[in-house]
Amino acid sequence: MSAGSSTELLVAALRRELAGLAPGDRLPSSRDLITRHGVGPVTVARAIAELAAEGIVVTRPGSGTFVAVRRARPDERAPDTSWQTVALAGRVHVPGTDPAVTVGGGIDPTALPAGSICLAGGYLHESLQPTRALGAALVRAARRPDAWRRAPVVGITPLRAVLAHRIGPGFGPEHVLVTGGGQAALSMLFRAIAVAGSPVLVESPTYPGALAAARAAGLSPVPVPADGDGLRPDLLAEAFATTGARLLYCQPTFHNPTGAVLAPGRRRQVVDIARAAGAFVIEDDFARDLGHGCPVPAPLVADDRDGTVVHLTSLTKPASPSLRIGAVVARGPVMGRLRGMREVDDSFVARPLQEAAVELLSTSAWDRHLDTLATALRERCAVLAGALAEHLPDWTPERLPDGGLHLWLRLPDRTPCVAVAEAARAHGVMVEAGRRYFPAEPPASHLRAGFAAAAEPEDLVEAVRRLSAAVAGRRRATGRAVAADGAVTAGGAVRNGAVREDALGDGVLRDGGKTR
Repeated sequence: MSAGSSTELLVAALRRELAGLAPGDRLPSSRDLITRHGVGPVTVARAIAELAAEGIVVTRPGSGTFVAVRRARPDERAPDTSWQTVALAGRVHVPGTDPAVTVGGGIDPTALPAGSICLAGGYLHESLQPTRALGAALVRAARRPDAWRRAPVVGITPLRAVLAHRIGPGFGPEHVLVTGGGQAALSMLFRAIAVAGSPVLVESPTYPGALAAARAAGLSPVPVPADGDGLRPDLLAEAFATTGARLLYCQPTFHNPTGAVLAPGRRRQVVDIARAAGAFVIEDDFARDLGHGCPVPAPLVADDRDGTVVHLTSLTKPASPSLRIGAVVARGPVMGRLRGMREVDDSFVARPLQEAAVELLSTSAWDRHLDTLATALRERCAVLAGALAEHLPDWTPERLPDGGLHLWLRLPDRTPCVAVAEAARAHGVMVEAGRRYFPAEPPASHLRAGFAAAAEPEDLVEAVRRLSAAVAGRRRATGRAVAADGAVTAGGAVRNGAVREDALGDGVLRDGGKTR
């Protein structure tokens, strides 16, 4: 018998033997195989090498030959993960399967098609970030002898002291807990303060990331209407009395998405109403460093002596998305609970990042950056508003804000914001539909258009031109669709009892062809 045929016979015999073994089982030794199959050592070596090349076995020098973990062959069935649908039933679901969509349902600027202009997202374009100052701060931080030492759970004392000083007199490092950015802090706060299944009061509209974090914590967001002066205290008191809520989430300064600032006369009222209800107020102060040059009111927590307000701040918005440094400022037992939650979640924020934040905030370069940023944001806001007035005059900004990164646009009646956002995307402009900013039914159609994520101010003008073309194209397509369907007669009467949402705005029809 030739060596080749001997090897083939041995390989076939070993395949039959392997079929009865499990991954990780050890094959007989070479000596045993030689004796059992009556072959020479070269034949055994060749057979084992052939099986190893196919990935059926693995050899470990000094230990032996073992059955490899079985790999699926191309002709085998695809993995079946349908069981997870049952296992996950009843759990909180945060939508977002599109790679260009974030967890909160918004647009991820890092996953946009080439040539797109971004009017979405909540961070500064790289040209507006203090890149040089950040790099220098990180280099200085890395040179510290203790830069890689484990950081305390609550954060390093120098950073906590700097952040406490930003609040005002009466606050020290003991009142500050450093977090990994604002979104992580929100998630922690909702889980630490409120009981799953309970209501949480929120402004309407509000930040979608807060809605997602609240729902992920098992809470039920309850909308409280706001107007041009911010949250309405009369309706807030009514909401507390009706729901029994023990938590309010609000953004008193440069509110997202409207840009409103809570009026001076209402700021104390909001805290007093929450205090009377025995409730906490989460003050999301994300935009304090995003003013456009006007004076910024003190945070709510600055005048709160009784621990009603839990203050949340972040450096990611005015600096860089990757400077994941935020902080919670609080008084009383709630700080102990937050510390315990922090130990469970992720123990601490990386010390080099905290040290870099101290270096950044302690230099004059940071103050110069904020001054430059204020001018740039004010100019960009004016450019976007001017372009809208020229090309889309019926898209009315709710206000020209004194801070923040966005314009909140009220669309003409019966204009569906989701369809408009989709049409804009097809024209290379990323803008966010307003529907997701409302915890319940929106009272009107809105878009949120940002002016800080585009590369240059000129891009904002081009984006509005594209938006105008998208709206015009959508109107033409809608007219053709209605004509092709024969749903509307020349006199405007409705036939066949239905018109699609993208034809007449909300497109809700009732008996007799009338809309409501």
